[in-house]
Amino acid sequence: MTARGAQAQSTPGASFLGAQSVIQLRYATIDDAEALAGVESASFPPAEACSLENFKKRLAVFADCFIVLEEDGNICGLIDGMVTDQQTITDDLYEDASLHNPNGAWQSVFGLAVLPQKRHRGYASLLMMEMIEKARNENRRGLILTCKEGLIAFYEQFGFVNKGLSASVHGGAAWYDMVLDFEHQPASGF
Repeated sequence: MTARGAQAQSTPGASFLGAQSVIQLRYATIDDAEALAGVESASFPPAEACSLENFKKRLAVFADCFIVLEEDGNICGLIDGMVTDQQTITDDLYEDASLHNPNGAWQSVFGLAVLPQKRHRGYASLLMMEMIEKARNENRRGLILTCKEGLIAFYEQFGFVNKGLSASVHGGAAWYDMVLDFEHQPASGF
C-alpha cells in the first residue's frame, strides 16, 4: 500500500514509504515485548511506564490491541489498550490484563508512545488513526484514554472530548479523561 505521509489509511501489516524510510504498521507479538518496553521507558517517567512484565501479560491476553510502528524494520512507536465496558480508564485496568473484554464497547488507549528521536514525523497521529479505524471496524462504541493537560488538544484533533480530571492517579500524575464516542462523532475518513 502506498501512503502519503501520516494522512494515509493503512492496515496493520501494510508498508509504505515515508520521506526517506519504509514505515510499517502491524500488530505486536510477545516477541516485541522488550522493544515495546524500551519505547515506553523512553517516552514516560518510570512511575508511569508499563513494565516489561506487564507488557508480557498484556500481550498474552490482548496482542490484537497493540499496534506497532516500525521504521526500516525497527519498532519506534506503539499504541495499546484493552477493550472494556467502562467508559473511563481506572487504575486497575493498567495492572490486570484479565479485565480485557474482547466483546466490550470501548477500546481503551493505555499508551501512545514514539521514541523521542522519531517524534514530529506524524507517527503518533498515524498510530492513533489506525486505532480509531480498528475500533470502528470492530463496531466499538468508541475509544477512551487518559492524558496529561498538555496533550488534551492533541487528542481533541481526533474528536476526543475532555471529560475533566480523571479519578486515575496512575504514576502519581494528574490525568484527564478523554472520550471519542462514535455515536456523537461521525466518521472522519481516517
